[in-house]
Amino acid sequence: MATGETGFKDVAYDLVSLQYHSLKAGHDYGQYVRDAKNAGETDIADFFEGVRQEDSRRAARCHDFLTELSKKGEIGPAAS
Repeated sequence: MATGETGFKDVAYDLVSLQYHSLKAGHDYGQYVRDAKNAGETDIADFFEGVRQEDSRRAARCHDFLTELSKKGEIGPAAS
């Protein structure tokens, strides 16, 4: 695994980045759900909720991968 400028393995950095963006987006989608519900657009609110759940699962999967890498000592020297 290549190590980037951060001292972390590129794959670990990528997973952390994806996890962050998935969690951030999930937070934002809460507002989208409320907006759609306030507009009486139940189908759209349900769509936004589904997207939020997908990002939540994505963030959890990143966490699982990071845990596996950490157990194998493959995250990088900054984590040691």
